[in-house]
Amino acid sequence: MHDKLVFGVDFGTESARAVLVDAANGEVKAIATKPYAHGVIVETLPGTSVRLNSEWALQDPQDYLDALVDTIRACMNEAGARPEQVIGIGVDFTACTILPIRADGEPLCADPAFRGNPHSWVKLWKHHAAEPEANEITELARARGEAFLRYYGGSLSSEWLLPKVLQILREAPEVYHAADRFVEAGDWIVLQLTGELKRNSCAAGYKETWNKRNGYPSSDFLKALHPDMEHFVRDKIATPIYPVGTYAGRLTEEMARRLGLTEQVAVAVATIDAHASVPGAGIVEPGQMLMVMGTSICHMVMAEEELFIPGVNGVVEDGILPGLYGYEAGQAAGGDTLAWFVRSGVPAAYHQEAEQRGMSLYALLEEKARAIKPGESGLIALDWLNGNRSVLNDASLSGLIVGIRLETKPEEIYLALMESLAFGTRTIIEAFEDGGLPIRKLYACGGLSVNNRLLMQIFANVTGKQVEAVSSPNASALGAAMFGAVAAGAKAGGYDSIMEAASRMKDGHSVVYRPDEQARQTYDRLYRLYKELHDTFGRGSLMKELKAVKKWTEKSV
Repeated sequence: MHDKLVFGVDFGTESARAVLVDAANGEVKAIATKPYAHGVIVETLPGTSVRLNSEWALQDPQDYLDALVDTIRACMNEAGARPEQVIGIGVDFTACTILPIRADGEPLCADPAFRGNPHSWVKLWKHHAAEPEANEITELARARGEAFLRYYGGSLSSEWLLPKVLQILREAPEVYHAADRFVEAGDWIVLQLTGELKRNSCAAGYKETWNKRNGYPSSDFLKALHPDMEHFVRDKIATPIYPVGTYAGRLTEEMARRLGLTEQVAVAVATIDAHASVPGAGIVEPGQMLMVMGTSICHMVMAEEELFIPGVNGVVEDGILPGLYGYEAGQAAGGDTLAWFVRSGVPAAYHQEAEQRGMSLYALLEEKARAIKPGESGLIALDWLNGNRSVLNDASLSGLIVGIRLETKPEEIYLALMESLAFGTRTIIEAFEDGGLPIRKLYACGGLSVNNRLLMQIFANVTGKQVEAVSSPNASALGAAMFGAVAAGAKAGGYDSIMEAASRMKDGHSVVYRPDEQARQTYDRLYRLYKELHDTFGRGSLMKELKAVKKWTEKSV
């Protein structure tokens, strides 16, 4: 395997990151990151005066291609690598991030006739404007006793394929009918690389209501949902679905030229970014939960048996690794919650202090929060600033902070927000364990776990479990690279199984956080209060009514 390299390309919410690694041992040879030129589009459609309503989140697919080319070329230059050394590419992507395309793969938003229509653009995972559609699909499936619903904890998310497509059909039927396919962005990237559209089982299973044994929801159900959707599966998404790590094809002549690589490079079927982190963190055993802590937090655990657990967002056979059932839950805002406060709630004096001391606002707030004992602030918060993904699966919910006084300090609010994230995770862990899936070990990866040591200690204290934080901030990209090595195969210098790739290529460095017993006792009391708030506001109507008023005022403008 000497001298063989593989790429992992991680398409996140704000940017894409490529890592070039040694196939033999996972050693990172080069890293390159590029922010998307248009970022997350939430206000005005680029190049137009078209305004977007609240809950919208769009992207430009051309930004993905530009980032792909630039990061791969930057890595090759940094490493001084030769094109013939690269044997494979793996891709992971946020999900459910979808776009409507023509039969030849061209995004509909690239057509001048549709450029000014927001529904022709990429709908990012955190596009929550399809919440009414998600509720309607859930209610119809419950009324009909549809079996697929039990694989998703009893309800569908507005982030997923069917609600987003139904919104398009209702609000822009011309886009729906003009689209030859609706595809996950990760599958679209693989299409651009290889010329082959191969849907991945990870996104199809977790985000598109597909099941390995039963396929998609029936045409009868879809017709009841909307007459024009009767043949949606056959006409708009019916292409073969392949397990993660499967060989998708080799680079086309055009993409090999653009990337500066050879046409012999094998490309793996895409996977979801958070799920790629599981092998990337070296996790291959059942009962080990991984928290992928970035803008949101995704919780994944594998088991040998299939269980239907209320409030868990998905159980997919072979969804994460072959031979195991993969379970997914999550929190819709993690790093985004802390970023919101740093952006909107920190006074000028703190900015000045951070600048004078040569530190970030995050570091300053963490330092000040560390001096506060658990419970000392008198604050408690709900972590729903972007809705609730698990266990309530309700995007209409919103954040809440209780206990604010005139003397409350910014670092106390910051601490309460960090604690709320840990309380939300404890709720998820308890749902798994109450459903018959014990969590034996707790792991973490991603930017939050690397950069915020206080937060990780709070997670250990609140959950009462040891947390092992993987030191590498590139677990998703590394996992994608592992799949690229599997696509290349052992004969080319890669591997024939993801299990072997993970054992050979994982980053073995980590930081372990152990619960502090005194802090845990206080957090047990606070958690009881959190659960009371959780059930009162999460299962009541107040937050839904507030959101309804907000939407009503938007329509009346």
